[in-house]
This record gives sequence, structure tokens and C-alpha cells, in this order.
Amino acid sequence: MRHRLEYLIVRALIAIVRVTPFVLVRAAGTVLGLTFYTIDRAHRRIAERNLATAFPSRPEAERRAITRAAFAHFGRLLFELLKFSTLSQEQMLARVEFDGDERSRLAYAQGKGVLFITGHFGFWELQAMVHAVRVEPVSILARALDNPYLDRLLEQIRQCTGNTVVYRRGTIRRVMRTLQAGHGVAVLIDQHIMGRDAIYVDFFERPAATTSAVAALALRTGAPVVPVFALPLGRGRYRMIYEHPVEPPRADSPDAIREFTQRCTDVLEMYVRRHPELWLWMHRRWRDDGPVADGVPGMFPSAERDVDAAPDDES
Repeated sequence: MRHRLEYLIVRALIAIVRVTPFVLVRAAGTVLGLTFYTIDRAHRRIAERNLATAFPSRPEAERRAITRAAFAHFGRLLFELLKFSTLSQEQMLARVEFDGDERSRLAYAQGKGVLFITGHFGFWELQAMVHAVRVEPVSILARALDNPYLDRLLEQIRQCTGNTVVYRRGTIRRVMRTLQAGHGVAVLIDQHIMGRDAIYVDFFERPAATTSAVAALALRTGAPVVPVFALPLGRGRYRMIYEHPVEPPRADSPDAIREFTQRCTDVLEMYVRRHPELWLWMHRRWRDDGPVADGVPGMFPSAERDVDAAPDDES
């Protein structure tokens, strides 16, 4: 019953935001985010601890302001995603500007597929939607929501411009087939994960369990890795940024997987440092209990082993 009620509430919100101006949608999202900042003490404390880890030299009042702004941002993200999903493709493109999208086309031109990486930062869901319209659809790697009704709804939103959603079962081989066909795969790289594919790299100068699958796939297939970030411009407009591809390590590097994963993480950290209010500080990114701890499951169990085992000519 709770899942059904949550679903009906979100469906009602979609009906409301469809006819609501962006300025009011944004304001409503801000109110929602600040409401959770007030009542959700557990996640507020997680965010405050994370910010203390990332920015120990900043005054406590400044870190508290970032926490508050981050909650407000994710409230806006929810409402603006729902609003954005009601737009036509032409209306979507009219609300965004692209920075460096030619880099994605050059990456596709290599014919080895493209791995697009980002984090729970800015408006990543919107970027995937407009990328499908501006460039071509991608496969989005995702973890299913606990609420099956909302999960199906979110999947419909993610696929409304032609993207596909790939879940954990059979992920590696599906991703390999997608890359071999020359298409793109979008991956979030900023969750603490469990499993043998977890690798520890520095994030804000502290070890964080990170998926090794992006590096393993890139090194195996030769697919370029392009970091992408979506920033708000205000008034319901957004800037979609495509960074330069991450330079792979030398072929004779003794620890190529870790080195490549670190380079990917460094790009994300650069953006989080620039815009800390746009990142998901409410997630327990740093943990001292190792990669097999409870939390968000790894997206690619035994990634390096499975990639090595996948046949070169699989299609």
C-alpha cells in the first residue's frame, strides 16, 4: 500500500508540474528539499560528516550552508526532472546549451563505443535524456528502486527519448555488446560499492570504494571514457558539459585499473569542488568497513574477471 501511495503521489505531481511554470516548479522543489533538510536528521548528519571530511579547513557555518543548499538542489532535481519529462524533444533542446558535445562525436567516430561517466551531481538525469536527442541514445546502467511502481515510472522517464536502462543481471555482457556495436553506455561512478569489483581510490584525499568496471571495460575494448556534467543556469535552463576523454594509462602500467579509475574519479572531484552544493553528500561515500560492507551494491560483480572472460567476438 505504501508503494502504491508513493506512486500515486508522484503521478499527481507529474500532472501538476506539466501545467506549472518552471519558476514555480523550481520553487516547489526548493521547499521540498529544505523540508527534508529540516526533518531528515539522519541524512543531514551524514552530509555534514561527509563535508567535514571533504573540506576540513572550511568553517562549520559554511559547510552547514552547503548541506542546506544540497538538500534544496535535490528537491529541485526531483521536480525539474518530472517537469522536463513532460516536454517535447524540441522543448528539451530549447532549454539546454551544449559545451563540448563535439568531443562525444569524435569519441563515437573511433568505432569502439563510448563510456560516459558522471556522478550524482547536478542534473545528470536530464543530460542523459537530451544526449539521446542531440547525439544518439545510450544504455544507462542503473540500480532498481525499492518501490517497483516508481521504478517502472522512472524507467519510462529515462527511456522517453530513446535511451535504454540496463540493470545488474547480465550487465557486463550487455555492455560489451553495446560497446562492440559502437554505441554509448552511461555510468555513475560515485557510489560506495560492495563486491570483488570494488577498488579503493582517493576521493577528496580519502580512500573510497569505487567500481573498477569502467576502467576494466575501457582497457579491454579501447572505448574512450568521456566525463559529462549537467549544470543549472537558472530559469529552467541547463548547460550540458562534455569533458575531454580521460587519458588511459600506459599499456605497461603495473596497476592500470586503479590508475585509470583514479583519473576518472579526479575529474568528478574537480567538479564537486567547484560546485559542492550540487553533489549527493547524503550518501555514505567513505566507509572504513571495506568494500563488502552494507550499502549500495556494486553494479558489476566481479567486473574485471567477467570482462576478461568475455569472448572478443561476442555480439
